[in-house]
Amino acid sequence: MIYLDAGTTYSKIIATTVGVNDILNTSEDVENLRKNYGKFFIKSDGGKDYYILPSTILKTDNFTKNFEIKKCCGHMGIADENEIIALANGSKNIIDKDATILDLGSRDAKWIRFKDGKFHDMDWNTSCASSTGATVEMLLKFYNVSREELSFNEEKFAVTCGIFGLEKIMDDISNGAKPVEAISKFVHGIAYNAWNFAKKPEKIYLSGGFCENKCFVDSLRYYCEVVLLGRFMLCEGLVNSDKEGELFNA
Repeated sequence: MIYLDAGTTYSKIIATTVGVNDILNTSEDVENLRKNYGKFFIKSDGGKDYYILPSTILKTDNFTKNFEIKKCCGHMGIADENEIIALANGSKNIIDKDATILDLGSRDAKWIRFKDGKFHDMDWNTSCASSTGATVEMLLKFYNVSREELSFNEEKFAVTCGIFGLEKIMDDISNGAKPVEAISKFVHGIAYNAWNFAKKPEKIYLSGGFCENKCFVDSLRYYCEVVLLGRFMLCEGLVNSDKEGELFNA
């Protein structure tokens, strides 16, 4: 069984050989996934194989036609599950009774808050580039800077708008700053925006690709405690809802 979080840039996949009754049953789809996409394999844990692959593959390889997708969420026009619900279902077993879970992807930001173990509040920003990963990826490529070179900088750019944020980076570099320093300030600004967007909690459970951006994580930790959940929370939520029924409703 294949569970797919079809993101704009990268897609996350959990392929499980464990059915709803915890019966091992390696399907042809799971075997073909291992055979054809092994280079995108991340890990295997508890009867589940984890993959991260470029989303372009979903289109160019007719992925969704060649594989039976049990459940899917994401931006690729093939989703049938709500991302907020998937995020809630994925994090339900690892969060505190009172918790804010923030998911930052390539093109959107969303958070959900639990109070006394029950849904309390949420928000979803799907249009502003100042709080997403695609802008950072483009900057790194343009200035030939690696993500690992970025480091926390106490200075930050006010990037309430991604376009104006780019302007600040160019101005900073023209005034003598190194690209890595200017981009780090921009990332700090994104972290500050994310914390404000989530209503300034004392603790954030962070999900999504920004978990692997140390500069962003260190910048966010300047404002609150941060617990890293990794990139598979939405996929885990799809698996959980399939095994246990819809745990949370829209």
